[in-house]
Amino acid sequence: MSSLIPAFDLRHIPFSRRGSWINLSPVVAAHRTVDDVHLVSHRTGMHAVIGFSPRSASTPDDAHPAQERWDVAADAASVRWSLGPTSIQAVFAAPDTLRVRGDAAAALRLTEAAVELTPFTGTYLFRDPRDGSAVFTSYETGCRYRVTALEGELRVEGAESLGEATRAVTVSASDGGDHWEIAIEEFESSRPPFSASVPFAACVAEVSTEFAAFATRTAPWADDHDVPSSTRDASLRAAYVLWSATVSPAGFLRREAVLMSKHWMDKVWSWDHCFNAIALAPAEPRLALDQFLAPFDHQDETGALPDSIAHSERLYNFVKPPIHGWALDRLRAEGVTLTAGERDDVYDKLARWTRFWLEERRVRGRALAHYQHGNDSGWDNATVFDRTRLIESPDLAAFLLLQLDALARLAEECGHDATPWREEQNHVAGGLAELWRGDGYVARGVADGEDVDRTSLLPLLAIAAGEHLPPAARDALSEGVAAFLTQWGPATERPDSTRYESDGYWRGPIWAPSTMLLEDGLRRAGHPGVADDIAARFRRLCERGGFAENFDALTGEGLRDRAYTWTAAVYLVLVRDAVRRGDLPR
Repeated sequence: MSSLIPAFDLRHIPFSRRGSWINLSPVVAAHRTVDDVHLVSHRTGMHAVIGFSPRSASTPDDAHPAQERWDVAADAASVRWSLGPTSIQAVFAAPDTLRVRGDAAAALRLTEAAVELTPFTGTYLFRDPRDGSAVFTSYETGCRYRVTALEGELRVEGAESLGEATRAVTVSASDGGDHWEIAIEEFESSRPPFSASVPFAACVAEVSTEFAAFATRTAPWADDHDVPSSTRDASLRAAYVLWSATVSPAGFLRREAVLMSKHWMDKVWSWDHCFNAIALAPAEPRLALDQFLAPFDHQDETGALPDSIAHSERLYNFVKPPIHGWALDRLRAEGVTLTAGERDDVYDKLARWTRFWLEERRVRGRALAHYQHGNDSGWDNATVFDRTRLIESPDLAAFLLLQLDALARLAEECGHDATPWREEQNHVAGGLAELWRGDGYVARGVADGEDVDRTSLLPLLAIAAGEHLPPAARDALSEGVAAFLTQWGPATERPDSTRYESDGYWRGPIWAPSTMLLEDGLRRAGHPGVADDIAARFRRLCERGGFAENFDALTGEGLRDRAYTWTAAVYLVLVRDAVRRGDLPR
């Protein structure tokens, strides 16, 4: 096996392949992990469809092999179940097709996850008389899951049954056979009977080659033995999290897209996508540009981006912060090039998104736009929103400063007058100055104009404006970070605050996006030492705790969804930048 094929705990990282909408994992719902690995689909949401129960071939179909302790091991190429010398192995032969192969001493029981079939829910099972395959059809996903025996036998239980019943398929070797093999396909209505065109081992080799090439492009330092092994290993797992969470265009997602996770956070939110794009930019510039543009495919008539997009859901009740000017500059700095047509299109989309904030989220006569809820900021329940939900916040002003600056430069490239954008930039800068209190910026209520308590890290993200801030503000914000910094990085709520919560979402835990925005802003504000320190702490955190949605700021424990792509993306960006600066420990 290639040294570029990382192993991982299937309870933390689901097994999948680039382009696939399915995965194998014991995580079957939000915060719910079961014993058996399941085939999980992300069409119309996260749905466990089929449970995989390995067993000895001598175990009766309807018995639960309670005394059998099958070990499960996963890497980027395959999943393997083993009981002593007996084994079963699964590989993605194609994004919509699993091949599963087992020894003659093993059998595999595939059971529906839904249990009950109603006129609108559950899974129906039948045997297709055309080819003898067993077909599960799922109301939840709207797809079919066809099990075809390539070698061995299928025993089908509960075929054509309705209501509450056991619906299962058991695969085992034929008499005298030394192994069995099946294919499991996900498709919508129909397709020709399955025929294997390459051997099982060739499928494993193909996936290994495909992922190794992606990892080499995305994390080239992972093949450098002068880089610490902890960094190499974490970089490969981070690359796998991104690669395996990528889905082909389907439903509302019109481009190849990186979901935030193939656990339950299986959407694209309209700021998360920016961090994934930046991580992919040097290696996959077209994929990176697709990530950046994905939410813009659904920009509404006011210029707003959707809050989130999933296979069958598109939400507009909230938005996300306008970090897209900042992200576009990072993408172009990483070598993402735009044709003249693409540049004009991006300019138009970014201009409309900016006008949304200036026209739809700004009180007439005021310089600053405002958030209507914590969700608009991406910091859903941060304490800065405790007293009042509608606030003018310095982070929002900073993001708009960067976006207006990017628009002014784009306007000049496109042959447009940049003056209106520069005037708005000065106007917003003047509004941000109103939030200055001598030692930092504050958020204030839109209705009453009163300052909000400063125990949240959110106002410090004004440092994202970097070189656009006055020198005194840069210095004060750099010093202010110390109150939030733990050994693992910047907590989102000051640890000595009475409102700090270890697993409080944005009320304490460390998050990747806040860390990256802070680190990048400090570096551009002339405080590289503080930025280096924050980056090093977060890299150590990921190398120790993986790529969780967020982390306990004091213990470093991974929290919530454990395979979050923006965490993997930010880790890769911080390592990449450290390699370029030559300051990784050796």
